[in-house]
Amino acid sequence: MVAWTDFERNTIQTIFANMDYDVVGPKALARCLVVYPWTQRYFGKFGNLYNAAAIMGNPMVAKHGITVLHGLDRAVKNMDDIKNTYAELSVLHSESLHVDPDNFRLLADCLSVVVAAQMGAGFTPEVQAAFQKFLAVVVNSLCRQYH
Repeated sequence: MVAWTDFERNTIQTIFANMDYDVVGPKALARCLVVYPWTQRYFGKFGNLYNAAAIMGNPMVAKHGITVLHGLDRAVKNMDDIKNTYAELSVLHSESLHVDPDNFRLLADCLSVVVAAQMGAGFTPEVQAAFQKFLAVVVNSLCRQYH
């Protein structure tokens, strides 16, 4: 179990309450697919992913990015039990989809970049520390089945 300070809880809840999922989700996933092209292998059914422009304009990438962010809502609502909250998703990604667990960290890093850009000066080192801690717990929970 992770110990959360009041500042961390409030920060995470505020970030997600103010986040524009329709912007941040697609940008984060598209950034991951562009910066780390080997992650594209899990999205073969998404059509044209041949270059950055195609990825950024791909409606299936956008839709899945939004889905990923809404999946993070579950962690925000269950901050005291994130591991069990993501137990099923961990099994799915490990046993059915065979996703390389390092890809969760890569996507989390891309999400941090996009959130930082959206928040600007509000993304202080303290806010970043809380957000990174949250994402690290989520990533660890998604990787649980792999251990």
